[in-house]
Amino acid sequence: MDFFQNVIDILTKYHSYLLEGLGYTMLIALVGTILGLVIGLLMGIVKTIPASKNAFLRFLQKIINFIIACYVEIFRGTPMMVQSMVIFWGYAFMNNGTTLPLIPAGIFIVSINTGAYMTEIVRGGIISVDKGQFEGAYSVGMTHWQTMIHVIIPQVMRNILPSISNEFVINIKDTSVLNVIGVMELYYMANKIQMMTWDIFETYLIVCVMYFIMTFSVTRILRLCEKKLAGSDSYTICGSQSDPDAEIHVKKEEKVFR
Repeated sequence: MDFFQNVIDILTKYHSYLLEGLGYTMLIALVGTILGLVIGLLMGIVKTIPASKNAFLRFLQKIINFIIACYVEIFRGTPMMVQSMVIFWGYAFMNNGTTLPLIPAGIFIVSINTGAYMTEIVRGGIISVDKGQFEGAYSVGMTHWQTMIHVIIPQVMRNILPSISNEFVINIKDTSVLNVIGVMELYYMANKIQMMTWDIFETYLIVCVMYFIMTFSVTRILRLCEKKLAGSDSYTICGSQSDPDAEIHVKKEEKVFR
């Protein structure tokens, strides 16, 4: 009975701490994922630009691609906790002890970490699009950027949505490492509560449940979005714009092989 009473007491007395931590966790994870996706899209597009015929531009492309490759490898190859310490205290070191604001610092760290993963996700999505679509766009006079914005990226976004969802869920959990620089996310608040109550197990169990509810809810919502983007199982192929009899109604069928 003491266990359940302790849980109720924590929820009653410290719910404001938990809700504040939850809010910051979702804010950092959501904004960090969106900004990381923007970084990934920009770098993914840059990495897929065809080699220029101009020698100087071709050399410049190699330098830019090398910088992007270094960024991706460094941020994918080191823990976010270490990145947090290096960026936060590195900034303080270069500015006579002046530190970054905590929440913007947390968003920045999550964004550039996510951007490294998103770059490879977007690049893979672009490569997976049929080359004929690139050729068709180029044949009507589109530049590489126009082709990407109007033809390729809409398809890529649909294809990589599951990966984006996965990154968002990962970021919700990984914001917990930001407590090392004092960001007041959910784990930081849990640590604060358990130091005041000494109910260590009960506090972290509550936080564990809260993390699970967040990730489970987000996963289900994004699954619904994926289904909406997939469209209806029924669609119509119009063989003629003037003859309604030329319409063919198609129903997708699932084939089961045994």
